[in-house]
Amino acid sequence: MNFAESVVVGLIATPFIISAVLWFLRIIGFYDIVPERTAHAYVLFGNVLGVVREPGLTLLWFAIGPQALLVRLFGTRHVVDMRLDQEYLRSQPVNSEEGAPMGIGIWYEMFVNDPLAFLFKNADPKGSLRANVSNATVRCLSNMPLVNMLVTRHEMSMAVRDEVSAKSNEWGYATGSVYIRKVHFRDGEMIRQIEEKVVNRLRQVTSAIRQDGTNQVNIIRSTAERQAAIEFARAAAQRPYIVGSALAAISQDQQISTAMFELLELQNLLNGGAKITLVPGGKPMLPQLLASVPR
Repeated sequence: MNFAESVVVGLIATPFIISAVLWFLRIIGFYDIVPERTAHAYVLFGNVLGVVREPGLTLLWFAIGPQALLVRLFGTRHVVDMRLDQEYLRSQPVNSEEGAPMGIGIWYEMFVNDPLAFLFKNADPKGSLRANVSNATVRCLSNMPLVNMLVTRHEMSMAVRDEVSAKSNEWGYATGSVYIRKVHFRDGEMIRQIEEKVVNRLRQVTSAIRQDGTNQVNIIRSTAERQAAIEFARAAAQRPYIVGSALAAISQDQQISTAMFELLELQNLLNGGAKITLVPGGKPMLPQLLASVPR
């Protein structure tokens, strides 16, 4: 085998050799790789050798001792997911202080903070936490006044969280945010009655608003009419005074007064529709009248 062939064979064989070596080292428990937000718990013959939470490469011989040599062959490595998780419980049945059957939707988030308690203190910690949240919701929020149940969601959420946190810690869970997302009526007949009351109330309010508007318009209209009548009456009362004052001023000048009354007289004659014969001045009247007779 020449040099080139040796290099090619070496390049091909090196990855397999490295993988085999790494596999062998992991089998004998020399090292382990822990992902982010994950914990590895090592159990040998029923005894917990240790828990590794730090992400990255971990040398097990230094972390849990020489027993790491046997843990992958005769023991168990438990992988615990410690990422944040969330869940939503729909329509948890509670009753208000007034006896109304209500349903509450509650959302909560949790994560594992104690891998050993999560693994060995409860066979179903997630199911137990779900049941605990449901029971705490019913226990803490029952018999509340209906108005408080509808408007104080933050206080309700805090009450449930305080009730759940102590017990969930025993099972390795840490409870994060808890939020009451929905409060609703569970009785369909009650929902229909409430809708009917709301509709009737809206009709009453609409009718009251319309009637109030009509009354306001009537008030404005009557006020305007009254003010107009007052002004017309005042004008009618002022007219004789104004006309009399004008005639008094005109009568002080005899020529203007005479000319005005002559014009008024002529205007009345023209408006009367009678025939008028105009006779030139300075000539006998009879020939003129005879000349004006139509032939």
